[in-house]
Amino acid sequence: MRDEEKDQRTRPVLPRLALGALSGALAGCAALAVAELAAAAVRPQAGPVVAVGGAAIDVTPAPVKDWAIRHFGTDDKLVLRLGILAVLAVLALALGVLATRFRRGGAAGVLLFGVVGAAAALSRPDSRGITDALPSVVGALAGGLLLYVLVYRLTTVRRSPGAESGASAGKEAAGRAASEDWDRRGFVVAAASAAAASAVVGAVGRSLNGSRGRNAVASRRRVVLPRPGSPAQPVPERAGPRVPGISPFVTPNEDFYRVDTALVVPKVDATGWRLRVHGKGVHRPAVYSFDDLLRRELIERDITLTCVSNEVGGPYVGNARWTGVRLADLLAECGVRPPSHGGPADQLVARSVDGMTIGTPVEDVMDGRDAMLALGMNGEPLPFDHGFPVRMVVPGLYGYVSACKWIEDIELTTFASYDPYWVKRGWARRAPVKTQSRIDTPRPFARPRAGTVMVAGVAWAQHRGVDRVEVRVDDGPWQEARLAAEDTRDTWRQWSHAWQATKGSHTLTVRATDRTGAVQADRRTRTIPDGAGGRHSVVVTVE
Repeated sequence: MRDEEKDQRTRPVLPRLALGALSGALAGCAALAVAELAAAAVRPQAGPVVAVGGAAIDVTPAPVKDWAIRHFGTDDKLVLRLGILAVLAVLALALGVLATRFRRGGAAGVLLFGVVGAAAALSRPDSRGITDALPSVVGALAGGLLLYVLVYRLTTVRRSPGAESGASAGKEAAGRAASEDWDRRGFVVAAASAAAASAVVGAVGRSLNGSRGRNAVASRRRVVLPRPGSPAQPVPERAGPRVPGISPFVTPNEDFYRVDTALVVPKVDATGWRLRVHGKGVHRPAVYSFDDLLRRELIERDITLTCVSNEVGGPYVGNARWTGVRLADLLAECGVRPPSHGGPADQLVARSVDGMTIGTPVEDVMDGRDAMLALGMNGEPLPFDHGFPVRMVVPGLYGYVSACKWIEDIELTTFASYDPYWVKRGWARRAPVKTQSRIDTPRPFARPRAGTVMVAGVAWAQHRGVDRVEVRVDDGPWQEARLAAEDTRDTWRQWSHAWQATKGSHTLTVRATDRTGAVQADRRTRTIPDGAGGRHSVVVTVE
């Protein structure tokens, strides 16, 4: 009899906890929807998920970031956002269950997450102050209030007249009937209304946020790149051997790697964009508009870019034809001199619209290489993913010290006085690209047939050039590969080797030699602090 009575007492508890969890989930959705709408009035980057995600990236140790890029590639930001949403969902369910016993405590928990989101927004390098904190706070207030109301409906007892007369049914039975007689209709109406309202508010918020981007998209469509005053030389016909499986000499825009910290790709309206040049040794500070740059003489160059997070044999390298303004000429007009000519600044700090800071040696920018403020990529205005309206491109340097996207500010300073974003996180201040090579075909664990097998890939040593590529089978001698024609010393170079393959398992290894005579390092090193070293190998089984 005791077990039966216990079962009767516990039976209503589980449904109530489930409805409490549902209340938490609805409150969480409402908080995010209202925050999305509030962010539309501020800016998309102020939304709590983006702010918390950005703050998480900022505090994540470099090895962890490197691991994420290695395992998730360009989907790392999507994985992070989904992870944040999953954590928020679990916490929202837990707060809903908590609120069934401690209504104010559950609502206060929602408000606490609003505080966390606001703090994350304020901590971002591009924070615009208290306005960036508003979406998280407003969203949390809406979510906390909704949770309080829903749980109130769930736990409030509607006593019938019979519940007051305990004489006929007994106090215990009346109490049990009363405890089960909560406001079902009121809860259902409130929950359904909250779900519908959240959907509408979220849709409106996304639409308004999208309208900001539409202006930027329209401005990009209107851009007509003038004919460059200094066009690129035609790519030699033999620069790309026709070997199936090898990377194309020019990487299409849609296939070009993207590695940055922006959870939301900035969409900047070119008509309102401005670039400020100032700082140490800048005798004539200046502000440039997009049209100002278009009116200058443009150069067009083929340049290969490499990310410092690229592992040996990795995919984060690509070659494109860039169109832009000579950065050295623009700096010289502002009175800037390189250190070798008595200039007081040895570091150029570029700032992006999302707050990213990238430090570049002034000497490298002004030593005659084709460093530019790029406006175009492969014959069209820069894609948003790659920095529209303007980005920096400096041949021979890893991207984290040269390739600032969505640039809006250039400050001349010194390495001794300022550490940019990545340097603060353990990466080197100066990072010339290391000589590297990669086997594109055959793929790892391929099973080619015995006979002639074409081994081919790419090699790069930007701003030095590649002079030789060699291939080794197992522990045999190094055999010189056939190099494709060189475009420029700032681009990668394709190579191929006809291998007479015999049956069995074999290891293929490649190494390159640059124009200074330096041979690609043998010892494998990590990407941190200044780029990976070592030789790429693949294992195949010949049948």
